[in-house]
Amino acid sequence: MSSTRETFLRDSEAPGTQASNVSRQWSFYNPVQVTFGGGALSRISELVDGRRYVLVTYGDPHFREIAARVIASAGEPLVVIDDVSPNPSFVSLATSCALLGFPAESPEAIVALGGGSVIDTAKVLSASSGDFERVRRYLVDHEGEEALGSVPIIAIPTTAGTGSEVTCWASVWDTGAGRKYSLSRPNLYPEHALVDPELTLGMPRMLTVSTALDALSHSLESIWNVNANPVSTNFAVLAASEILEVLPPLATDLASLAMRSRMATAALLAGLAFSNTRTALAHSLSYPITLQYGVPHGLACSFSLPMLLRAVIGQDGECDEGLRRIFGEDLLAGVVRLTDFLTDLGVSVLAEDHGVPRDVFCDLITAAYAGERGRNFIGPKDLVLVAEEQQWAALSRPGDDAGRSDSTTPPANRRSK
Repeated sequence: MSSTRETFLRDSEAPGTQASNVSRQWSFYNPVQVTFGGGALSRISELVDGRRYVLVTYGDPHFREIAARVIASAGEPLVVIDDVSPNPSFVSLATSCALLGFPAESPEAIVALGGGSVIDTAKVLSASSGDFERVRRYLVDHEGEEALGSVPIIAIPTTAGTGSEVTCWASVWDTGAGRKYSLSRPNLYPEHALVDPELTLGMPRMLTVSTALDALSHSLESIWNVNANPVSTNFAVLAASEILEVLPPLATDLASLAMRSRMATAALLAGLAFSNTRTALAHSLSYPITLQYGVPHGLACSFSLPMLLRAVIGQDGECDEGLRRIFGEDLLAGVVRLTDFLTDLGVSVLAEDHGVPRDVFCDLITAAYAGERGRNFIGPKDLVLVAEEQQWAALSRPGDDAGRSDSTTPPANRRSK
């Protein structure tokens, strides 16, 4: 064992670092009705149930075909909003909300057909009552809550990872100001989630991997979280274990419905886990990395996971127990396993390989602790910075096995420094 690993292990297991497992009060709540399985989309007419509805989706031919199936079953919508872009911004959402306010009759339901961006857009539409300024004022000025609306949402995810179909918040990006907001309200939980794994069959490899890694981050972050509880941790352990097992073969066999179904199940469980805990430091770190460096969200929130796993060892007994159910008794070996898992998928665990200078990344770690998500993380900042140093040293010195195996990120997937 290297001296750095000995030091870290000794520090991680120092007396007094583990929290007591004394019984504490906790609660778990999630009101979303879930229908899961191949062909679940066929229930859409029953769920719309004759209500006036708006259909939110993407505009490309693949989604137009699925949208046509929805319309054939549920009837004509009041309006179709199909201009959704990744990471919905103030500008794009203002346009979408204006479309919602166009019909003479108000919608009684919103059907969201797509990935996390579509479902998040539907939540903003639900709250806006056709006027995005109401949402902007609530997010930026912290005013006008009484003016926000609530239109029931039926979520039909076509990716396996975001978990937005079972949460009550939406990510809203002010790209002009370089900020990310979270619209969070209890009445934004979807009324129903139709999770049909067949709808994920058209996902390309990059999107499949990125969204699955988002779900892995949801899982692990709900375990090393001040809001963790036994129910959320059980969901998270099942989800993370399944993702670690199924994602590598799925990445090479995208047409496997069996593996798509397993991944959709894992993503749903991860969503249920973090629906009660929210995310933590990895997500807080990811937002500026996505905004400033253009790294896709699923990669931005997952490449730091081995570093955070290393930092959290020994900080809380219940957390350690949950992590051991995923990685085995030796959690430092789990750091190696998680590093290799990401590397083998073509995802480097070094910030520099994603275009983020190391000194900037260390500053982002410090800044991330000031955010709401960062404050959910149970590990102290100094140990995260130690873990970053150890990871960087291990992956920068040939022959040091303190955080990697012989696997390396393929050159084609590494950005020049």
